[in-house]
This record gives sequence, structure tokens and C-alpha cells, in this order.
Amino acid sequence: MDQNSSGGQLFRLDSDLNAKMVRTVIGQTLVWFFICIDMLMLFTFFSKHAFRSDARYILFAHTLLGDSVLLLLNDLVVLLIHFQVLVPVGRCIVVCILLAIASKNTPYTITAMCLERYVAICMPLRHASISTTGRTMAAIAVVWACSSVRVMTDLTIFTIVAPPGYFATPTLCYYQVMLVTEWHRLMHVIFNQVDFGIIMVILLFCYTKIMLAAQAASGENKQSVSKGRRTLLFHGLQLILCMAELWVPYIVDLIGVQNQSLYVHIRFFNFISFTIISRALSPIIYGLRDEKFFLALKYYMSCKAPL
Repeated sequence: MDQNSSGGQLFRLDSDLNAKMVRTVIGQTLVWFFICIDMLMLFTFFSKHAFRSDARYILFAHTLLGDSVLLLLNDLVVLLIHFQVLVPVGRCIVVCILLAIASKNTPYTITAMCLERYVAICMPLRHASISTTGRTMAAIAVVWACSSVRVMTDLTIFTIVAPPGYFATPTLCYYQVMLVTEWHRLMHVIFNQVDFGIIMVILLFCYTKIMLAAQAASGENKQSVSKGRRTLLFHGLQLILCMAELWVPYIVDLIGVQNQSLYVHIRFFNFISFTIISRALSPIIYGLRDEKFFLALKYYMSCKAPL
């Protein structure tokens, strides 16, 4: 009986280790595959002056850069959690701050890209004067400011309410270690909902205006408007996935209390779906669907010199 019991425990341990290795290999393959794609597209962007002076491509490059940083940091956190590596809260906070800023950057940048498409399609005569390089860089600065304010607010509250000695406590590294009180966690959730609501209102406004423009357009202009409408639909899907990433930890924590085994699988599914796949949509939306960028990408992939 003892031997059978020990054998069963050993078999379950091996199965867990095998499952962990499979999850690790799948996650690492996807993360580094999309990081390589992002790097290739960033190389294409910086190699051609026409892209560096166009507002839509500047915002696209900013999204690619932010997504690459986010994937790297998320990958680090996931590996630490998968292998049960405990780090002091003080060190974990540094990673959490960078991760949170990069995470919030994406939906704000996508919102700016939606507004740029709205101006290009619904206000074509003013587009050149509104979407200048200087104003685009100013918009990126606003995105960084908005992303940082929320995180710095959380850090300030955490510093005030954290108990003595908490910074030295070993922990698995994830953002919720900064939310030590119930009211702070609730405030964090409410602000996420407000962010999502504001972003979706802006997206719906832009989409409605572009739909109205599509009805009034004709010929080549109608094709351009139709393409802009499909782009906004892709952006809407990407925004929902990005914002879902902010809600998921609370749902997963509730499941973890009930079923630890299911918790591990759902956490891995969330990492693939809401972190990797949502960030993979950016290259598809702008890199592969945009004819000019796609032709330049093919040119550089054939190992030609920069133009």
C-alpha cells in the first residue's frame, strides 16, 4: 500500500512537472516569436523616413515598443510564478510599476490611434495640420503621463498603508502585492472600470462618425472609409482583450481559493489569451493590413538595404 501510494504521488509529481514544462515551452515560444515580429516591424519603421513622419505609423511604432516591453516583463513574472520563485516585495514593486505603466500604455495608445483615424477620415482637410509629428509626440507624452499617474497613486497609497517590514517579505511577484487593503483593491477595480468606460465611449464615437462618413462616401473614398471602419473594429477587439487583462487577476484569485489545479490552467490560459494574443493584434492590424508598410516589410525581410 505504501509503495502504491508513493508511486501514485510520484506519478502525479511527474505529470505536474511535464505540464509545467509544456506550458513554459508554449509560452516562451509565443512570447519570443511575437517579440521578433515586433522588432522586425520596428526596424522597418525606423528604416524609412515616410513612416517616421506619419502620425499613424509613429503611434503604431510606440505600440510595438510598449508591447515588446510588456511581453518581456510579463514573461519574467510568469516564469517566476511558474517556478515558485519568491522575491522581496520591495524588488517586486519595481517590476510591478514598469509592468503596470506598460500595460496601461497600450489601451491609451490605441485610443489615440482611433482618434487619428477619425480625424483622417472625417476631417481630411484638417488632418495634415492636426496630426503633425510634434502633436503626435505630445499625445504620446500624455499617454505616458496618464499611465504613470494611476500607478504612482497606487504606489503612494501602498507606501502609506503597508505594515512595517512588508517590503522585505518574500512573495510571488504580481501587481496585487501593492494592494494591501480591501478599499485600495476596490478603488483599483473602480478606476479600471472608469478607464474602460471612457475608452469605449471614445471608440464608439469614432466608429459611429466613420459609419456616417461611409454612407456619404463614394468610389475610392468609400474603400478608404470601409478600411478605417474595419481597423476600428480590430482596435475594439484589442481594447477589450487589453482591459480584460486588468479584470482577470481578481477572477483568477477567486478560482484559486476553490481549486488550485484549475487556477494554474486558467492563469496560463489568461497569459496566452489576454497578454500575448492581445498584443499580437497590433502587427496584424497595422503591419500586415497596411499595404505600404507590408511592402516595406517584405523588402527588408528579403535582406535589402534600408531605403
